[in-house]
Amino acid sequence: MTNDSHPPNSRSLLCNAGAGAAAGISIISCLLPSPTCSLIVGSLEQIFQKEGLRGMYRGLAPTVLALLPNWAVYFTMYEQLKDCLCSNDGKHQLSVGANMLAASGAGAATTCFTNPLWVVKTRLQTQGMRAGVVPYRGTFSALRRIAHEEGIRGLYSGLVPALAGISHVAIQFPTYEKIKCYLANQDNTPMDKLGARDVAVASSVSKIFASTLTYPHEVVRSRLQEQGHHSEKRYSGVVDCIRKVFQQEGFAGFYRGCATNLLRTTPAAVITFTSFEMVHRFLVNLFPSDPQPHTL
Repeated sequence: MTNDSHPPNSRSLLCNAGAGAAAGISIISCLLPSPTCSLIVGSLEQIFQKEGLRGMYRGLAPTVLALLPNWAVYFTMYEQLKDCLCSNDGKHQLSVGANMLAASGAGAATTCFTNPLWVVKTRLQTQGMRAGVVPYRGTFSALRRIAHEEGIRGLYSGLVPALAGISHVAIQFPTYEKIKCYLANQDNTPMDKLGARDVAVASSVSKIFASTLTYPHEVVRSRLQEQGHHSEKRYSGVVDCIRKVFQQEGFAGFYRGCATNLLRTTPAAVITFTSFEMVHRFLVNLFPSDPQPHTL
C-alpha cells in the first residue's frame, strides 16, 4: 500500500482495482470447508454426516463472486481516501486517526456493495441445518428468491452488524501500516520495498489482533443473516440477538468458532495482502506515471 499523495487518476485507480481483484482471485485458492464450519462449533461432523463432501463446499460460489468486487472496491477506496487524508507537510504521512477513517470509509462502501452476496453465502451454508426450509438451487436463484420473498430488507439483513464490523478494518489496517513502518525502519528500506516475508508478518499479526477484538460482531451478523423467510425468527434485531446470545450462552457465546475463524482468515489475510502488494508494485511499474499528471 503506497504512501504517495496525488490526486485520483485513471492510473492509480487501475492499479488499485487490478491489484485488489488479483488479491480476491488469489484468496480463492485457500477457500476450504471452514467458512461453513465457522458458523457453529462442532458443525463439521454434522454437515459431513448429513450432506457429505458437497455440503462442506456449499456457499462457495457466492463467496467467490463476492471476493472479487470486495477487494477491488475496498483497496481502491482505501488508497484514494488515504491520498485525500494524507498530510501536506512534505512527508505525506497518515496519522492513525486518518488511517482509521480511510479504512472505515472503504469498509462501509464495500459492505454496502457486497452484503447481498454474503447473505446468500450464509443462507446456502446453513439451509441444510434448518428444518422446513425450501432449499435454494444456487446463488442467482437465492438472490431472486430473497428479493421476491423478503425484498431489499432480506438482501441487506445483517447490514447493521456488518457495518459495525467496520471496526475490524479500522483496527486491522492502521495496525498493518504501523507494523510495516516498524519493519521498514528495522531493515532501513522504504515501506513499498518490503519483501513478501515482512508483508506476511504484518498482515498476520494485524489480522489476529483485529479479529480477536471484533469477533463478537461476526457471531451476531451470521446469526441474523442465517434467518430466512421460511425459518423460525429467533432474533428480532441486533440488540435482541446480543441479549439472547449472552443469556443462553454467556460471554463465551460471542467467541464461538473464533479459533476456527482464525485458522481460516489468518492465512487468507496473508495471501490477500501479499498478493495486493506484489501485484500493485508490478502494475505501477507496468504503467509508469505520466510526466505531467492531470490535476483536478
